Amino acid sequence: MSRQTLLERRERLLGQRMPLFYSEPVHIVRGEGIYLYDASGKQYMDMYNNVPCVGHANPRVVAAMQTQAGTLNVHSRYLHEAILDYTERLTGLHAECLSRAVFCCTGTEASEIALLMARAATGGRGIICSDSGYHGNSTEVRRLSVARRDPQGNPEIRTIPYPQCYRPIDAAASESELTELYLERVHEAIADFDRHDIPFAGMFVCSLLVNEGLPDIPAGFMSRAAEIVREAGGVFIADEVQAGFCRSGRWWGYQTSGFEPDIVTMGKPMGAGMPIAGVVARPGLVDAFREKTGYFNTFASSPLQAAVGMAVLDELEDREILDNVVAVGGYLRAALERLQAEYECMGDVRGHGLAIAVDWVSDRESKKPDRRGVAEVVNRLKDKGFLTGSAGSLGNVLKLRPPLVFSKDNADAFLAAFSEIMQDIHG
Repeated sequence: MSRQTLLERRERLLGQRMPLFYSEPVHIVRGEGIYLYDASGKQYMDMYNNVPCVGHANPRVVAAMQTQAGTLNVHSRYLHEAILDYTERLTGLHAECLSRAVFCCTGTEASEIALLMARAATGGRGIICSDSGYHGNSTEVRRLSVARRDPQGNPEIRTIPYPQCYRPIDAAASESELTELYLERVHEAIADFDRHDIPFAGMFVCSLLVNEGLPDIPAGFMSRAAEIVREAGGVFIADEVQAGFCRSGRWWGYQTSGFEPDIVTMGKPMGAGMPIAGVVARPGLVDAFREKTGYFNTFASSPLQAAVGMAVLDELEDREILDNVVAVGGYLRAALERLQAEYECMGDVRGHGLAIAVDWVSDRESKKPDRRGVAEVVNRLKDKGFLTGSAGSLGNVLKLRPPLVFSKDNADAFLAAFSEIMQDIHG
């Protein structure tokens, strides 16, 4: 079936404007390890998908899924030891205070649970978030993502400029001064809730600000923001859907960013393709949530989720993925920084582990974002067999986020193709 026929059929059955990557979309039919394959058999190196964190069609994960589905899969209102074993193991990887869990199926659901939990425990409603974040697609969670674009505003949401060093709110300020300036925005948001008689519930941010473009966060911002929020009676929520499960070179993005949250949301890589998501939190927060909401989820806390979740943790630990992320991520970033010296369009290279961003600019001095430039590179990389994406608050960031089994040989292949494209475009 031709690409055009597929596109027309897709629009007819699924509706127009459903997002697609690349100017000429790719028809993917199979995945294995770090690679994806299209209908013609062409091989693509996956540099974007964090869902198959231990590789596409991982044999151990597939076997766990198949075996458990062939044995038992029921809802959570029966006793089953496996989900308890999985919960103990998962919470054991978190900060000691985060010892209880609520499971669900998607990151959006995890965000909903976090909001319900924060409001149930504090009695508040007001939530602070980044002005360029993303936490999911439900009616309530979308308010955290689009509040900045809502002409009517939302009385229970306040956004702050996301903390960053590359395009800060004051270009003349030192890093320590920037920390104070961004913290002042947190204070102002809390005070504004108070002026409008809206009880404060907490703050909700991605631990690494991935959707914002993986900015270098001014030192100390996250830990001190968490202190400010708690002093005001709120809770601090860390979104680990993109940042967690070894992505940054630590188990959790909040460890990389140097703070301890009260509530953590998790998703995508938890099941490496199986829909598993969840929230871990302080015991009192989970207890208040359970008491006041009566929450349940038919497909969550199931034997199948437990089996697959365990298989993912086994792979991450047995294959020493953390060490690989640190070594290969550092290797790739260092190589990109060397290329940055040659090409003015690479305004900034930043990130952690195997979450790397290249901020594309038309002029390095002005830092003017170049969306068209990064889009050209993304499409040329696709043509050469490397799948990447553009992201960030200004849409000008080359986002590199491969499965965590990505190797130095994979990095070398990508860097060779990337260098050829840069030479071709810029001479």
